Amino acid sequence: MRTELVSEPGDRARPDEDFASVGLPVSGQGGSVVLLDGVTPPPDGAGCLHSVPWFTARLGGALTELTVSLPDVPLAEALSLAIARTAGAHAETCDLSHPRTPQATVAMARWSPDTVEYLVLCDATLLLASPGGTVTPVQDTRLARLPRALLRSAGTVDGTLRNKEGGFFTAAADPAVAGRAVTGSVPRADVGALAALSDGATRWTETFREGDWADLFALVHEKGTRTLVDRVRELERADEVERAFLGSAKTHDDATAVYVEL
Repeated sequence: MRTELVSEPGDRARPDEDFASVGLPVSGQGGSVVLLDGVTPPPDGAGCLHSVPWFTARLGGALTELTVSLPDVPLAEALSLAIARTAGAHAETCDLSHPRTPQATVAMARWSPDTVEYLVLCDATLLLASPGGTVTPVQDTRLARLPRALLRSAGTVDGTLRNKEGGFFTAAADPAVAGRAVTGSVPRADVGALAALSDGATRWTETFREGDWADLFALVHEKGTRTLVDRVRELERADEVERAFLGSAKTHDDATAVYVEL
């Protein structure tokens, strides 16, 4: 089995807010991938004493353990349990009702001899490749479908869209949000390899239009996750002045990619 994982902060002066792991039980009968993309808090804080990296490490660590140790528990239930566990770790010291309490987007996959399960919440992406080479993206498109004008105001986003009906959902402090995730399963025989990507890595396709999902997957398969992230950084630097692609977005984002051949 081939596995690759790379995660690089968008700003080397700040900690990487992403989290990624590959869990491989000694039995060799299955495994899991967990990827979290932490949501950067506003400058004036979010009612929490803890950083986003603290949160993603706690939530990601719990998800890695639960997806491996409880193989019969559905991924959405595992996410709910992990959110509850993480919230309990700082409920007495922090305001978990704040709309910008530490939170993250999620992409997960777990495989057994018979099945590949998946879960995606918000704008992380999971790619499933068949043995014949067909690449299927698994995405939660609620955020992408919202009018861009609504997303320009932080007050509007936090007050009416973030973790609200008609808006979009992230893993924060409410375990019930796990029920909002995009979930499903496919036969193991239908998946030869998979990739989990934060939106900093999917810029290759979604922002810079270097190729479609099949092209991105082929790049990772042939040249590795490091090459993908390096190429994204090159494209970001090239567009730093003109902003033809990045617009008002930050020049560099945390970029994480995980690749697994089953």
